[in-house]
This record gives sequence, C-alpha cells and structure tokens, in this order.
Amino acid sequence: MFNRLFGKPKEQANASALATLDKLNETLDMLEKKEKVLEKKAAAELERAKEFSKAKNKRAAIQSLKRKKLYEQQIEQLGNFQLRIHDQMIMLEAAKATTETVDALRTGAAAMKAMQKATNIDDVDKTMDEINEQTENMKQIQDALSAPLGASADFDEQSKRDAASVQYSSVLF
Repeated sequence: MFNRLFGKPKEQANASALATLDKLNETLDMLEKKEKVLEKKAAAELERAKEFSKAKNKRAAIQSLKRKKLYEQQIEQLGNFQLRIHDQMIMLEAAKATTETVDALRTGAAAMKAMQKATNIDDVDKTMDEINEQTENMKQIQDALSAPLGASADFDEQSKRDAASVQYSSVLF
C-alpha cells in the first residue's frame, strides 16, 4: 500500500523496469516465432490449394485457401501485438531515461544547495575586503619601490613640471 502512495524505492523501480523490458523482449521473441510458424502454415495451405486445384478438387482447394486466410489473419494480429510491445518498450525506456534525468538533476540541485550552505555572503564579502586590502598594500609597496632616488628624483620632478606646462599651453591655444 505504501508503494502505491509514495512510489517504489529507486533501486526497486530500476530493477522492475529492467525485468519488464526483459519480459517484453521474451514475449516479442515468442510472437516472432509464432509468426514464422504461421507463415509456413499459410504457405503450406497455398501449396495444398494449388495441388487440389490441379487435381480438379475445387472444394478442397477452397477449404485450403480459407485456412490460409485464417493463418494470415492470425499473422496480422501477431504483427499488431508486436507493434504494441515495441510501443510499450519505447515508452518504458523513455520513462526510464526521464527518471534517470530527474534523479541526476536532483543530485545536482542537492550538491549546489550543500555548496551554498558552505559559503555564505558574509564570508565572501570578508574575503573580497581582504583581497582589496592586500592589493592596495601591494600597490603602495610597489609605488615606494619604484620612486626615484637622489638626482633622478630631481630630474623626474622637472620632467613632470615641463609636461604639465606643455599640456596647459596646448589647452590655451
């Protein structure tokens, strides 16, 4: 009763689907064998009808053709059964693929949820602040190391003033 209400466990459902596919394949094989036997019987009845026709036994020839027609009807019916089984197998395989896809999606969603629980926004903000602070410290260190010393510092200062006056004069004209 609980299985009808809540569904079967995944392993049991998979095993059931595989067992059902096996049963459908067995049934399909059995129907194909029956169809071959009936085709042989129909061919034999046709041959008998030809023999009776040659022997001028019209009544027996007609009876053989009627039996042949009955065999052909059974063959057609078996063909329809085979189509139904093929349809059922296709639907079952599609349902199995759908179930496996949904299970994979559930697993992915659970993994994402677990990852989100492990990382909260406050930790991310704190980490980003630390990175920005370290980046700023590194820039200050690099600026300090790249600053010119002594005579080159005076030369560098003069170059900056000359560049500024050139920019200012180009704005005026």
